[in-house]
Amino acid sequence: MILTIHWTTASISIYICRGSGSRVICDSDLFVNYREMRSEKYVPLFETKGARGLVLYRSFAATLFVGVCLILFYRVSNMPRDGEEGRWVWIGLLGAELWFGFYWVLTQALRWNQVYRLTFKDRLSQRYEKDLPRVDVFVCTADPVIEPPIMVMNTVLSVMAYDYPPEKLAIYLSDDAGSDLTFYALLEASRFAKQWIPYCKKFDVQPRSPAAYFESKFPTGDGGGQSQTMDFTAIKNLYQEMEDRIETATMLGRIPEEARLEHEGFSQWDSYSSKRDHDTILKILIDGKDPCSTDTDGSALPTLVYLAREKRPQHFHNFKAGAMNALIRVSSKISNGQIVLNLDCDMYSNDPLTVRDALCFFMDEEKSHDIAFVQFPQWFANVTKNDLYSSSFRVISNVEFHGTDGYGGPLYIGTGCFHRRDTLCGREFSQDSKIEWKKHDDNRIQQSVHELEEETKTLASCTYEQNTKWGNEMGLKYGCPVEDVITGLSIQCKGWKSAYFNPERKAFLGLAPTTLPQVLVQHKRWSEGDFQILFSKYSPAWYAHGRISLGLQLGYCCYCFWASNCLATLYYSIFPSLFLLKGISLFPQVSSPWFLPFAYVIFAKYIYSLAEFLWAGGTVLGWWNDQRIWLYKRTSSYLFATIDTILKTLGFGDTAFEITDKVADEDVSKRYEKEMMEFGATSPMIEILSTLAMLNLFCLVGAVKKAIMNESIDRLHETMPLQILLCGVLVLVNLPLYQGLLLRKDKGRMPCSVAVKSSLVALLVCTAFSFL
Repeated sequence: MILTIHWTTASISIYICRGSGSRVICDSDLFVNYREMRSEKYVPLFETKGARGLVLYRSFAATLFVGVCLILFYRVSNMPRDGEEGRWVWIGLLGAELWFGFYWVLTQALRWNQVYRLTFKDRLSQRYEKDLPRVDVFVCTADPVIEPPIMVMNTVLSVMAYDYPPEKLAIYLSDDAGSDLTFYALLEASRFAKQWIPYCKKFDVQPRSPAAYFESKFPTGDGGGQSQTMDFTAIKNLYQEMEDRIETATMLGRIPEEARLEHEGFSQWDSYSSKRDHDTILKILIDGKDPCSTDTDGSALPTLVYLAREKRPQHFHNFKAGAMNALIRVSSKISNGQIVLNLDCDMYSNDPLTVRDALCFFMDEEKSHDIAFVQFPQWFANVTKNDLYSSSFRVISNVEFHGTDGYGGPLYIGTGCFHRRDTLCGREFSQDSKIEWKKHDDNRIQQSVHELEEETKTLASCTYEQNTKWGNEMGLKYGCPVEDVITGLSIQCKGWKSAYFNPERKAFLGLAPTTLPQVLVQHKRWSEGDFQILFSKYSPAWYAHGRISLGLQLGYCCYCFWASNCLATLYYSIFPSLFLLKGISLFPQVSSPWFLPFAYVIFAKYIYSLAEFLWAGGTVLGWWNDQRIWLYKRTSSYLFATIDTILKTLGFGDTAFEITDKVADEDVSKRYEKEMMEFGATSPMIEILSTLAMLNLFCLVGAVKKAIMNESIDRLHETMPLQILLCGVLVLVNLPLYQGLLLRKDKGRMPCSVAVKSSLVALLVCTAFSFL
């Protein structure tokens, strides 16, 4: 027997041969290749690593907890007796501090066990390139006026150009307005895609949203050279021509007659009455299975589908959740992708490899069987340098969601999320939940596109869901403005887990609000929806008890309690300042040992907050803006969210869904870029903010004036330092409000009526309180 070893840098081949002399026979059955042996060894498609410094942070949190307990002990042990001045406000401060302490404990669940993910896309390609699953992408729009069709088309084009086999990719646009303008824009985009997709692949374009890409003055990509410069100019001209046609039609409010005659899809609007009363409109603009559907290079194109589900005035349509459920059913008939990505219409793909990142979590041989969805962070492209309205959610995206991931996965936030289709359809977790990716075949019956469209329309009818499990046990849940959160929670309560992936290159970029009223309305909608969950059957306090980990349960509660922060914050923003004006101390003096826990908690909490914000990629001024918006949303958005939730719980009022306006006036945009706060028209929330700002200004000026007149300015610093600090910080935070009320002359200033009303109310309160 002869043992022969053949060594190369790639492999080791071992041959066991029999015979001697010139007659040597190598037994092929005994051939062993090291590369094959190595391939049999499990190599993960993703890794999970714990955050560094957790022990140090937990020690720091323990010291803060001790400080909070000492503050509460001080409040109880030093409470004024019955009949003494300030007793009731003291009790109110104790209640506010109890709430702040309780809520701070809740937030520790978001920082106690952070984990970070790393994917290996090269390993995915090596193992599964020929067996990648079908992926369906859902893009939802609801109003062509506040969600411009050209913006929506950029989102659609960015995902059509994914670095993914086009025959396994399908894009669905749900148009809840049923607008022929949106359909016309999608038709134009489908034609432009035949040029755009080859260009992206040829020059490795990033990002693949045409509008975002063409914002650069020069072509960017890996192709380079004179050839790309010429192609760049040509493709940019094509895009601008398409953009002009879409925006002209949008501005005029009608489709060019030649376009209507050219494409038979517009005939589906012949029976159209209004966006709340029309038949199902379904059109497959590109059939990825049709060999004739190719781009200019002859390569296949992804499937592209337009859907406007049927609506009737007598049938409630369940907003975005209803649109998503219609898409789930319709897509199951057309492409039936095992993986579903849903995006808001302004959230374009910023990385063509994102879909492969997500698949690393679904296709790992040993760790993927219990992962139901993969959530990416929600980032925005138009955030200013110092994040004027705190729209980037830096701490949530870079810190808190990593904390929820350590306890079984993040929340589903309604966009930038990849789902397993079967979990969206209600499947419960079991040990045999692993998908056999290689066994998935295309089982669609061969039929014409027209036959398929007609057969599938019934799945999007307004009566289809009657007497079914849709909206309850199947699909997205109904009955809440934040349907995404309760849907994700219910999936996790069925035994599934989720994963949070925050790649270095942002996966998706959207549009943030550019005015303060828009920001406040958006936060009201989110906080109201989360607060409603707390009182619903899906409350994490009882529905999730015993079904998910305690850490994740507390994490959900942290967001559900957003709105209830309003009362404690309002109390702290009003009464210490009023009692400062009256000269009554509510906090320990500098000479008192009880001053130390207050000083430590305040100093440590805000130093850590600043460090955390800077670590998350922010700036010092950005952190200050974040503190301002924190105060504004707690004293206005959360207040109205709490009131509305209580009224709806008692049966007064209906659930509504408010769409954030994606259109900004040119003057508004210029002021936004200069980081000038935009107030615009009056609203109850703006009036509350301006009144609180003026009240604190009057209190601070009044207290200082009284101290100067009584020659007791030094005593003021000794006896009431924390009240002066609190009132002074509130005044500094509100500087943009004072500018809008008193100094600015542009259109973004406060209306004069608001300035007069807020000043009079604040002055009246201060005067009345001083004489009580």
